[in-house]
Amino acid sequence: QAVEHLASFLKERRASEVKLYDLSRCDMSQAVSDAFCYSKLVLATTTYNAGIFPPMHTFLHHLTQRDFQQRTIGLIENGSWFPFAAKTMRDLLSNSKQLTFTNTTVTLRSAMTAENLTQLKALADELCNEYQ
Repeated sequence: QAVEHLASFLKERRASEVKLYDLSRCDMSQAVSDAFCYSKLVLATTTYNAGIFPPMHTFLHHLTQRDFQQRTIGLIENGSWFPFAAKTMRDLLSNSKQLTFTNTTVTLRSAMTAENLTQLKALADELCNEYQ
């Protein structure tokens, strides 16, 4: 739901193209290929068994093994008790060169809140800012 809201906010701000991938259901090779076609990428996942959701871990592994670099990355994490998916994703990307992380990281605690909607709008603003 958060990702769909973000996509809507990006489209409202006239983002040139927005693609969504559910890594547990999509063709992983297509998602990896597309990640290299764009200058900005938003990663959204849950904290899962003291790590991140396995398909996201696999996706990040594919990116780092293929020298993913020179991109802007936004992060959305979800976790009931102790969300730390954003930190884990940053750590997994730590050897990638010239990545810029957005100032806004969206943290959900199981369900969307009004505060999360505000954070998602801020993330959309930040991602679209250079085009305005």
